[in-house]
Amino acid sequence: MSNDTHVESARLQREIEQHLGMEPGQLLFEYRQLDGQTRLDLITVNPRHQQSFLFRYELGYDRVDCLRKMLSYVRSFRDTESSYTLQWRARGDKELQTSYFRAHNVYEALDKLYYGRDLNTITVFSVVLNPSS
Repeated sequence: MSNDTHVESARLQREIEQHLGMEPGQLLFEYRQLDGQTRLDLITVNPRHQQSFLFRYELGYDRVDCLRKMLSYVRSFRDTESSYTLQWRARGDKELQTSYFRAHNVYEALDKLYYGRDLNTITVFSVVLNPSS
């Protein structure tokens, strides 16, 4: 393993993108310091309607630690979280959008939808817990 944290970070980011089957530009890795820890917000960008949503956040002692935790999560989240379908419309748009989220409960799914937004910018019409297969 490389001692260069930038190289290790890039490798882990690529592995996360590949595991999720995301194209370049569809995943954003945002870092910030929070109470002496590093927080990684993994954000998805939907290419169809150009909206961004929170996929997951992780806390760690540095970027590499956060990325390792995120990679572990993406390898197993389908087994540990429920699937939700949300129908919504952005203020000023006429078209109803459908988005899918993995979350532990409906509130977490809504938090992912509203991430980084004023609550008045999106109207949610339905939230459905999808049957597990």
